Amino acid sequence: MSHGHPIACLPLGGRASAALLLGGAVVAWDPAVSEASVGPDDTPAPGLLRAPHVAVGSAPDAPGRVPGAPALAIAYADVGEDEARLARNIDDLLGEGTRWVWVVRLAAPRHVEVHAPGAPRRRALPGEPLHAPGVLQNPVQVEALYDRAAAQRAVLTNLLQREGHSSLESLRDRALREGRNEGLQQAVRDVCDVLDLALSPEDDASLVEMDGTALAAVLERLKRERRWPLP
Repeated sequence: MSHGHPIACLPLGGRASAALLLGGAVVAWDPAVSEASVGPDDTPAPGLLRAPHVAVGSAPDAPGRVPGAPALAIAYADVGEDEARLARNIDDLLGEGTRWVWVVRLAAPRHVEVHAPGAPRRRALPGEPLHAPGVLQNPVQVEALYDRAAAQRAVLTNLLQREGHSSLESLRDRALREGRNEGLQQAVRDVCDVLDLALSPEDDASLVEMDGTALAAVLERLKRERRWPLP
């Protein structure tokens, strides 16, 4: 509905509906996002009813229509799109407080149109990042809004960051460091056993607090000096 007048909303085709699922997951799991939804009945103002394909920032855990406008709205457009209807939707959302509308154009050449209040429309091509500061923590690559592999990488990064890891590489590095440290701790214990050196509970606990460099130094001194505690 736009200013009290009904607008026909046709269902998405297969390609657009599949892409919508991918793009929705990418933005929904961004570390800064707590509310995101697909096709909500937003009511930005009396007489206005909007259902953007993906909405970020307007999805309260409550039944019924959603008051207000989303901070970020994403629309998917394919061959045969009703451009007049789409333009009205964009104008209505921006006019009622939406900060960005991203229109994902699935017909070749694929790209994303970026609409913002008071700014000219901008075209972003595959390989370019899309930014929504204050709404999304991470930039979104254009292709992550429709390509399964790109979306998977983006979602994985977001999920890792939600758990305190900056990236998959940082998680691997941490696992390698922790594995090496555990191996060095056990090596110190084994050398003490061979040398018949008793480790007190406090001494053993101190090993856990050491990093790899310190553990390696302790191990070398044990082998050389053959005693515990070390001065």
